[in-house]
Amino acid sequence: MYFFRRILFAIPLLLVISALAFLLVHLAPGGPFDTERKPASPEIERNIKEKYHLNEPIWKQYGRYLGDLLHGDFGVSLKYRNHSVNDLIAQGLPVSMTLGGLAFCFAMAIGLPLGFFTAVQRGTWWDYGGSFLAIFTICIPSFVVAPVLILVFAMKLKWFPVALWSSPWHMILPSVALGLFFVGKVARIMREGMLTAAQSEFVTAARAKGLPETTLMVKHALRIALLPVVSYAGPMLADLLTGSFIVENIFQIPGIGVFLVNSSLNRDYTVVVGLSLLYAMLLIGLNLAVDFAYTLLDPRVKYE
Repeated sequence: MYFFRRILFAIPLLLVISALAFLLVHLAPGGPFDTERKPASPEIERNIKEKYHLNEPIWKQYGRYLGDLLHGDFGVSLKYRNHSVNDLIAQGLPVSMTLGGLAFCFAMAIGLPLGFFTAVQRGTWWDYGGSFLAIFTICIPSFVVAPVLILVFAMKLKWFPVALWSSPWHMILPSVALGLFFVGKVARIMREGMLTAAQSEFVTAARAKGLPETTLMVKHALRIALLPVVSYAGPMLADLLTGSFIVENIFQIPGIGVFLVNSSLNRDYTVVVGLSLLYAMLLIGLNLAVDFAYTLLDPRVKYE
């Protein structure tokens, strides 16, 4: 019943998000057909606006957009000729999802063991070194990491291709560049979760019974320590799946992030609103999945 209510609540939330995105992008200066050179005549400009209903009031344009949206149609792109927003999503989303999924796996594969290890070795040089590494990855943005990876591993060592997206070898460098920031985030959250779980009452009671410390950490504290990581994983995965326009632009990857940035700059209303809704739906869906995962990790969690 709880999850059903959450889904029902998501409908008005998506309406509000679409309305705000639609309004803000229309209030921005300029328009999709504003160029340095004006159309040949005012009649041509008027015909263009009539074709795309840009001469109508904003509320009427939004009503027309909602009508199309109810049929699963995100509209026609105003700048990408002969392409609908559905076409752009179908073209770019699988690429961005692949990139985001690989970056997510990389962040979890490195961040979880790093956080666990630093928590177990608390107060030692291993803890200080691992914590410094986690903070270091957080402080370096992807637009710095990506060129360095290209310079070292693609141009100097020639281990990987420089750019594009046509083979598994093309996926390694951009996945690392996108996921490295989240390695530190996951490691820090995991470490704090382990330290908190290690001081909980049931772990203290199990320690008093003489259980080995390794058993306590792996069988008892680990499950509780994963709860904050799971909470962070939902929004993180949504962020990664929608793609990073910086990494996609640097590596020339044809993902959805490139469409979002270009459409924002070109005032391509339908694409901006459609991709904003897509991001919102992913975020809501993944947060719902996080709530469900909570019930699996901790039987004490009940949703009424």
